[in-house]
Amino acid sequence: MRELRWIRVLGVVASLLLAGVPARAADAATDAIQAAYAPYRVALVRTNAKAQAESERAIADAIAAWRGVVERFGAVAPPPYDRDARFAATLAEVASIYDEAQRRARAGDLTGAHEVLERVRDLLADLRQRNGVVVFSDAMNAYHAEMEHAIAEGPRLLDEPQGTLKLMARVGTLEYLAARLRTQAPAALQADADFAAAQRAVAESVAALRAAVLAGDRAAIDRALAALKGPYGRMFLRFG
Repeated sequence: MRELRWIRVLGVVASLLLAGVPARAADAATDAIQAAYAPYRVALVRTNAKAQAESERAIADAIAAWRGVVERFGAVAPPPYDRDARFAATLAEVASIYDEAQRRARAGDLTGAHEVLERVRDLLADLRQRNGVVVFSDAMNAYHAEMEHAIAEGPRLLDEPQGTLKLMARVGTLEYLAARLRTQAPAALQADADFAAAQRAVAESVAALRAAVLAGDRAAIDRALAALKGPYGRMFLRFG
């Protein structure tokens, strides 16, 4: 009886410890949301590439996948989202964004459709954050945000006093976030040779930017900044 009581106590302690650990796609809702994220990534990439027919197909696929999420979980929020008063509203808002993106795409406004679709990434990231859920997409999003800042602000920084040093600070952040794309990946991805190659390509694009900044070569810096998007985009499309 004493051993049985200890087993029960250890079980309770283990449950309490696990309750404080952020989830890593260990629940059905998160898994479904992440599965629906795959066609979303395709839609984001296709609209950015201004591919009309491919964009419309990709958005339709994303809508169908998201409809499945709403049908399964929209009425009753499952753990760990069951204490989130905004869960159902977030699912509905994502669906509304997809509808708007589809209307814009059908009207030929692929730029507008892409900009609208960007909001889905932010909504889902916020949903996970407020519910203590962690997935690999969070590391991808962190790198993407800093990459976009570097590309947009890099040329302006170079025109400021000590601009090279300021840009190098951005490069350091990119290096850290690029490394996290490897360390934060789940075991299955870390064992995937294609994933390793994709992550290495991202890291090499950052290394090329660092070399250009150290050399003080403005033309090379501009080329390296422009070259950041390609490796990230390919990695995002498949693994993000």
